[in-house]
Amino acid sequence: MVVKLKYGRGVYELQIPEEADVAVLHPASLPILENLVEALKEALDSPLERPPFDDLVRNMAPRKVAIAVPDETRPTPLSSILPLLLKRLYRAAPELEPSDVTIIVGGGLHQPLDSLGLTSVIQPSITPGCRVIAHDALNARMVNFGKTSRGTPVMINAEFAGADLRIVIGQIDPHQFVGFTGGSKGVVIGAASAQTIEHNHSLMFDPGAQVGRFAGNPVREDMNEAGRMVGIHLAVNMVLDSDKKPVGLFAGDPEAVLAAGADTCAAIYGVRISRKFDIVIASCGGHPKDICLYQAQKGLNLASHVLKPGGRILLLAACPQGVGDDVYFEYVCKFETPQEVLADFRRLGFKMGAHKAFLFGRTLDSFDVAVASELDAETLEMCHLRAAEPSKVVRFWVEAFEGRPRVAVVPNANTTFFVMQSE
Repeated sequence: MVVKLKYGRGVYELQIPEEADVAVLHPASLPILENLVEALKEALDSPLERPPFDDLVRNMAPRKVAIAVPDETRPTPLSSILPLLLKRLYRAAPELEPSDVTIIVGGGLHQPLDSLGLTSVIQPSITPGCRVIAHDALNARMVNFGKTSRGTPVMINAEFAGADLRIVIGQIDPHQFVGFTGGSKGVVIGAASAQTIEHNHSLMFDPGAQVGRFAGNPVREDMNEAGRMVGIHLAVNMVLDSDKKPVGLFAGDPEAVLAAGADTCAAIYGVRISRKFDIVIASCGGHPKDICLYQAQKGLNLASHVLKPGGRILLLAACPQGVGDDVYFEYVCKFETPQEVLADFRRLGFKMGAHKAFLFGRTLDSFDVAVASELDAETLEMCHLRAAEPSKVVRFWVEAFEGRPRVAVVPNANTTFFVMQSE
């Protein structure tokens, strides 16, 4: 059997021996929003738990507006959304000049984008006259809003916090411990300080911090509380299918938007299975999900949830930007084995960046993992990962298996999660 899987900006063809019992675990399909402009217009006219956008703007009469948007790791169609949003904004507040609008590209602790990177995310032609800046979690000036009930210091980029009208644009995806992205996350993580991000993410060890879990997830609930403290006036969130086509668009109160969008997201990416598999072949889903090893870890983790204890998993992740995080790489290189990483991380406590080594380590401690990527074998080995030629390693695994192995192919591993059901 030949399967074609997304790999970077292209496709990888992989041969699976006929001796295997193969199941391809596709996300579901939903109708595509054919007219994104009209969908946004309707969402702004009737936002969730907020007055119509035009009324909101007129009543606030803002002199400064800030819009937080995601970086290149989230394929949100900003070129379609921003022009209409700005047009509506200027119509409702004619005294505003484009220079009064600041667009903040928030990547959390990702490396701040340079001018070329900013242009790749937001072409100047779609936001003429607006200020476009990259958030820097380590060096940007912050405003302190206090602490959440779980002790997270809420420190937000001053350009966003100081605006009269604060808007966040984002994408709702399954997330390995946040449950779902979206809502206030684009601000309270995307445009927050390192301390904020680190403390919030340290809650990931709670049993409730699971993919696809919305209620009772302490990481998500902490984000929601932080969002309320900041005072986000409007969230605009989208759900994209596995081909990056929009299937849902929601505007309004961040928590209401998240709740509605999470239902749509789960309908696509929550795949039901009756039992686990012996071998898993997982693609992150192509660019930008596999832009670097740091991002690809999500696919490895989620795909491992469908694997039997001691099973084998092949991850396809192009990683054209390499490892993707210096803190993670410097930390993982200190150790000889994943087990040493796990022991050290538990001893010292949570540290952002190093947590990726811990997350990788949990998977590596339980399963046999091979990786196909553009990274050289030596770099992967320093990260405790083994480079492999996909068809060759899969053939070896199938032939070495006693009996007929059950093989799962996960084409969109970074966003697919699994729900066990009775046969």
